[in-house]
Parts: sequence; C-alpha cells; structure tokens
Amino acid sequence: MTTHPNAPLTPEGRRRLCERIDTGRPIAHVAAEGGISRVALSGWYKRWLLHGEEGLQDRSSRPECNPNATDQDIVDMVLQIRVAEKWGAARIAAFLAECGDGSIVVSSATVHRILQRNGLGRVKDMDRPTGEAKRPVNRYEHDAPGDMIHVDIKKVGRIPHGGGWAVHGQGTDEHRASKRKASRTGRTGYAYLHSAVDDHSRLAYTEVLNDEKGTTAAEFWLRAVLFFREHGIHTIHRCLTDNGSPYRSNAFKEALEATRTVHKRTAPYTPRTNGKVERYNGIMVAEWLYVRAYDSDDERTSYLADFLNYYNHERPHSALGYKPPAIRVPITTHRAVPQSEGLPHITVEHFEEQPSLFDEM
Repeated sequence: MTTHPNAPLTPEGRRRLCERIDTGRPIAHVAAEGGISRVALSGWYKRWLLHGEEGLQDRSSRPECNPNATDQDIVDMVLQIRVAEKWGAARIAAFLAECGDGSIVVSSATVHRILQRNGLGRVKDMDRPTGEAKRPVNRYEHDAPGDMIHVDIKKVGRIPHGGGWAVHGQGTDEHRASKRKASRTGRTGYAYLHSAVDDHSRLAYTEVLNDEKGTTAAEFWLRAVLFFREHGIHTIHRCLTDNGSPYRSNAFKEALEATRTVHKRTAPYTPRTNGKVERYNGIMVAEWLYVRAYDSDDERTSYLADFLNYYNHERPHSALGYKPPAIRVPITTHRAVPQSEGLPHITVEHFEEQPSLFDEM
C-alpha cells in the first residue's frame, strides 16, 4: 500500500519507536518524541509484540467480514452470465430479478462493482466466443525499412457510373437506374485493393485491381517492390501475408523468389499479427474510400494517388511521434501518380528491366 501523505511515520520509524519502548522507556515519552499520540503508539506497539515487523506495515482498512456483502452464489451467477451472454450490468440485474421466485434483488450498481472487481468490467477486453480475458497486445517493429513488408487485400464494392446510393439515396429511382446500367444483372461487382506497408516506416502502396488471383497478387508484389526501391528501400527481407489462396499460389512464390524475399504467414484466423496493414485498411476506408461521394469507380480510383502521397509524406502517424512515414525512408523525392487503366505487366523474367512507376518531385 502507499503510505498516507500526512502519516508522520513510516514502518521503519514505527520500528524504531517500538524498540525504544522495549528498552523500558515510557510510551508517553516515546510518543512525544515521535510526534504522535500515546494511543496511536500503543496500537503500533501491540502489533509489534504480536506480529513483529510485519505488524508495522500498512494494511487495508477494509473489514475482514462484511455482513452486508453480496452472497458468493449471486456473485458467481453474475460472472457466469457476463461470460456467457456479455450483457451489461442493468440487464444482468433485471435478469436475476426475474429468476426463480424473484428473491434475487441486486442493483445494477452492485453488479457493475462485481464485474469491475473480477476484471470483467469492459466487454471489449473479453474474447467474444469464450468470454476469457484477451491476451495482452504484442506490439513489435522491425529495426530498418525493408526488414518486413505487410501485404493484404481488401474487397470493396464498385461504384456505378453516375454514383450509387450514397449519391442518389438508397432505394430511389436514380439508385435503381444506376444499378441497371452497371450490367445485365444489376450488379456492379467488386474492386480488390492490394496493399503493401513497410513495418518500420509505415510507407504504404496500394493498387485497385480486378481480382485476387495468384498471378494478380504476384504482379502487384513486383510493382510494390519497385515502389519501395524508388524510396531507397532496395532489399526486402520478409513479406508477411495471411493464408489466402493468392499468397499460397506458385505465381506469388516465384515473385518472392525473384525479389529474394522470405515469405512469412500469420497464424490461421489471426489478422492481428498483420496489424499494420489492417490498420492501414481502416485508414483507407475513413480517409479515401468513403470520405466523399464519388460519381464513379474511376473517379474514386483517380484520388488514390493523392491519398497515398498524403499518407506517406504528410499525414502524422502516432507510432512515429506524429510524423509522416517518409521521415524513415532514405529517399523522399518521389510521388505516386494516378493509376492508369493498364498497369505495367511485369514478369519475373524481366523484373529488373521495368521503368519507374513514379514522378520525381
């Protein structure tokens, strides 16, 4: 326990006073020397005689027995309901009041205190399926740019020409007309955002592609490597992906071999291991994909380069001391250009012969 700020004695001071009393000196005289009352010193001396130095330590003022405490059976019921159903304090209290003959009357405030004492105060700190406390967050960062690149794919709906429901309103005539114009089926389809994020600097690169096939992921990887080379990251040691089919393909394996990169995979159903690119996906959603209403998918794609340049060279990042990722890479003079309809077709055999994809500023 922390000693009270106004306490005149620490456990060591109490011991010294008790030792003076042991020499035969009157308690009143010793108490006056210590600046405390005779009653207070008498209490400390009794504890000294019974428990020695252990008795002079600060102890909780909470009583050992509280006759008004909630019955342990009710506490166990509260904890079991919380783990099983993830309900809040008010709902648990209402449920208990309806159980049996209605004799279990516990206020929501009492339920809340029970949950807090037992570490179940916040649902977000619990694993949803099991109700157990989540494992502690394991944060890591590699020492240099290129030590590891996080790669992932995000699937998003395409925007029909003229804008979708975000522009016209859901269920309106214009919304239905825009869907009919998309194709015979009225489906606009999906775009696949392939992204690569450097672990150390958080430098990011994204392309909007038509699918998530292995060959598509492989070509994206080769173009991403060119992007990082333009920023002075010439050697990429590791690539971290999930276990999706594009990353288990022979084409992606050959692309990694061409760049002399070791392939690392996350554990199954463990996206938090690839957390840097997952967080980047969330930033894309908030600051590019849905930051405004777009009239077409092409218009949205045209703003991707502006977002990338802002993210890499201007946007503050909390993990970097609120500095942009570019402060951690050797070269900062290149900027991404708007993505064209026909991205360069890169093969493993001619990878080293590819032109630059970027403008020098």
